[in-house]
Amino acid sequence: MVRRKREKKSRPPFGMPKGIVLLATPQGWRHSVLTVEGGMLCGRLADVPLNADPAEARAAAAAMVVGLAHDFHEERVDVTWDPPREPGSWTAQVTVVE
Repeated sequence: MVRRKREKKSRPPFGMPKGIVLLATPQGWRHSVLTVEGGMLCGRLADVPLNADPAEARAAAAAMVVGLAHDFHEERVDVTWDPPREPGSWTAQVTVVE
């Protein structure tokens, strides 16, 4: 009897995104991506200028999350921005496109 070596399916290094928080700071546009698993990925939108319009920053953050979901989870997602509650801060919901 020949045994096959079991292939261990590893978890993607990035959890499935479920939300985005985007902040305008004097140092640039900052983001936090919240994941379904409870994780968080934080950083700066490097390709977005400090004085960029909020719509440009939201588009860049959404494109980043769409790319991460595709690359790490092979899922298509949609990003829906909530109305802003305070100046300089935006949140979005990320949902899988069926």
